[in-house]
Amino acid sequence: MARDFAGKTVAVTGAAGGLGRALALRFAAAGARVAALDRDAALLRELEFPPGAQALKLACDVTREEDCARAMAEARRAFGGIDVLVNNAGISHRSAFAATRPEVLRRVMAVNYFGAVHCTHTALPDLVARRGMVIAISSVAGFAPLLARSGYAASKHALHGFFASLRTELEPLGVKVLLVCPSFIRTGIERNALAGDGGPVRHAQTVIGARSAPEAVAEKVLRAARAERRLLLPDRVSRLSWWLCRFAPRVYERQMARRLAAEMAAE
Repeated sequence: MARDFAGKTVAVTGAAGGLGRALALRFAAAGARVAALDRDAALLRELEFPPGAQALKLACDVTREEDCARAMAEARRAFGGIDVLVNNAGISHRSAFAATRPEVLRRVMAVNYFGAVHCTHTALPDLVARRGMVIAISSVAGFAPLLARSGYAASKHALHGFFASLRTELEPLGVKVLLVCPSFIRTGIERNALAGDGGPVRHAQTVIGARSAPEAVAEKVLRAARAERRLLLPDRVSRLSWWLCRFAPRVYERQMARRLAAEMAAE
């Protein structure tokens, strides 16, 4: 039987824009009570839910464990408990490792990996008590190498190792874990990507394939969550990358490096 989210509480990080916004609105449309978390309080205030939706907007920097604990406590007080946690907050960088300061990699890891760890740890008692679900928004970079994104790929690979291992602990308790690995989505993550010196990236992002609309990906995530799937590859590039990496890794590496070489040349 498909999982029903009507009347359930769904906490979404990075909910003020992009895929996080689309996910928050899609779960709300499915009847869920939504706790929308984001570091950008001003942008979060602009998030408009449909009339009648039960929603809570919470400023939260996921790199700060105390922020995550406070936000989850507020969601718990408002809605009684958390049934689904969507770890969506993320940041990227685009720079060759040799030209990247270590603090940039630490920043990426703090948001993408430890942010998910903090939120999952603070929500875990509710998720276990309510036999809930964790959804981790990863990337093709979670299972494949990506040129000029070594820190980003490291953070997403870490997510996979963490949540695949956590799944083995939680599934006997009735908690499901879904990993989502899209390729390119029309979001602001590329505009906010860090350069090797920690400033904004000045060169354009190279896109492989067509960018997916956030709303289309959010719909696929909802369907996968309803079916309690373990892995979602929501687009053609992510599916091709998955199989190529397993059966022809050198072919994948050559194709990926050739297509992204322009970004290295632009530095």
